[in-house]
Amino acid sequence: MSDKRWEKLGSSLINYSLGIKPGEKLMIMMLEVESYPLALECYKACIKAGGYCQIQFMSEAIKHQILKYGNDDQINWIPEIEAYGMKWADCYLALRGGFNLNECYDISNEKIAAYQKAMGKVSTLRWQNTRWSLVRVPNEKFAQQANISYDKMMDMFFDACELDYKEAHKKYDPIMEKLRTGDVFHVVAPNTDLTMRVKQDQWSMADGYVNIPDGEVASAPYWESVNGYIQFEFPETIGGKVIKDMRLEFKDGICVKCTASQNEEYANKILDSDENSRRVGEFAFGINYGIDHITTDVLIDEKFGGTMHIAMGRPYDASYTSSIHWDIIKDLRKDATVTLDGEVIYKDGKFVISE
Repeated sequence: MSDKRWEKLGSSLINYSLGIKPGEKLMIMMLEVESYPLALECYKACIKAGGYCQIQFMSEAIKHQILKYGNDDQINWIPEIEAYGMKWADCYLALRGGFNLNECYDISNEKIAAYQKAMGKVSTLRWQNTRWSLVRVPNEKFAQQANISYDKMMDMFFDACELDYKEAHKKYDPIMEKLRTGDVFHVVAPNTDLTMRVKQDQWSMADGYVNIPDGEVASAPYWESVNGYIQFEFPETIGGKVIKDMRLEFKDGICVKCTASQNEEYANKILDSDENSRRVGEFAFGINYGIDHITTDVLIDEKFGGTMHIAMGRPYDASYTSSIHWDIIKDLRKDATVTLDGEVIYKDGKFVISE
């Protein structure tokens, strides 16, 4: 029997997150076969809303084929139909199913980084031309990756997707008003001492329109103001590779050193994607406490209540361009404080700003 929660989520994605209107065109990118139940419900909801829908399919196994057997021109190729789809569509929805993170174990870092850069060009077209939403759709592989049962993963996923954004605004709108009154943020935590100036007028709450499950408050830093160092306890992923124990050092806005206990060379290749990819484009706090277990997937982990993240590359406020936007998550639930102009505003995983 089909899980009725897919129907509810599909309707929410089409009618709330994307707000499809009669006559609008929707491109659904379905990644991995397990995302089909949600793709079907989204397609149905789009048709009922009067829209026109196309579905594309991709998987990590297909990506592996081009990386293993393709030449340099093929790997650096920007898929033309997919790129055209970003111009054809009014809206774009990516249903990104879980996959084996070791699928590309036999592919060189150079090939994966080149492919990731090419896909970043498509991502930029999506960001520039469409209203879009991204969903990480859990499956058995995803649960194994997170070291929890499939039932626990699905319950956490659906609970996180049902965050009451109206109530969240009541709580976090006053907090963002406080954040808009300050300038210099200082993050102190285990193996972390990071300062930056953050743009006061850019603070907003992600409330179910873009990345699902949602729940973060974010702004854009003045990139040149970032100084210090930050250690990331959670495994980080990009392009299908896992980076562990990553540590970044910044001087006047540029990441001057990146180390890791696993895939350090690959992480540096991603950071060298273009002239702006070693800049910080976003500073944010996760506020979805329905997420209570790390999954090693950025679309879910960046919303984890009690964490913060920075994004390397393309900025939150579009003040410059980059082919990457890499969110990297920091655990702030223990022995961590964040100050704003010297005043403690966040401690051990929660804001401490009085209303």
